[in-house]
Amino acid sequence: MNRAWAAFKAHPYISNVLGYTTLFASADLIQQSVLGGKPAAGSTSEDTAGIDWCQTARVAAVGFCFHANFNYHWLRGLERMLPGTGVKTVTGKVVVDQLIAAPLTISAFYIGLNLLENKEDLLEDWRQNFWTSYKTGVIYWSTMQAVNFALVPPVARTVFLGGIALTFTIFLCHLKNQRGHKLE
Repeated sequence: MNRAWAAFKAHPYISNVLGYTTLFASADLIQQSVLGGKPAAGSTSEDTAGIDWCQTARVAAVGFCFHANFNYHWLRGLERMLPGTGVKTVTGKVVVDQLIAAPLTISAFYIGLNLLENKEDLLEDWRQNFWTSYKTGVIYWSTMQAVNFALVPPVARTVFLGGIALTFTIFLCHLKNQRGHKLE
């Protein structure tokens, strides 16, 4: 375990980004397998087990191209702006995270997937699901980020975030795949 931690610390960017992306894509696979996610309209990549691998690849692409990289740099910048793990500092980090990063990451999820699905209206899912996603996220992420900022060493925060994002991404994938349903 010490060797793995040493390798992780020696290559934090690669370790965090690849770990986060893997967890992000896993969320879509879980959503499809457990929650019976419906394949995106027009998808032809569904296999006999009901997994739409193209959908999972799109989620992985959004996770890798935006979420993993954004979160890695965002968390480093936030630590530079507000260093430390005291109660006031952690509270400040959580508030800034929810006011800036949360809307950006939720928007990137819906708009990015719609872009990769070649939808005419890139904002369709965003309009239907943003506020439900954001309100749910404020409750979930405020707690999870407080733990992250208070207890996790900065070098491992992105991959920890990927682990806790697994649950929230399952929720987002499920919400996105509930075409025509607005959950409020």
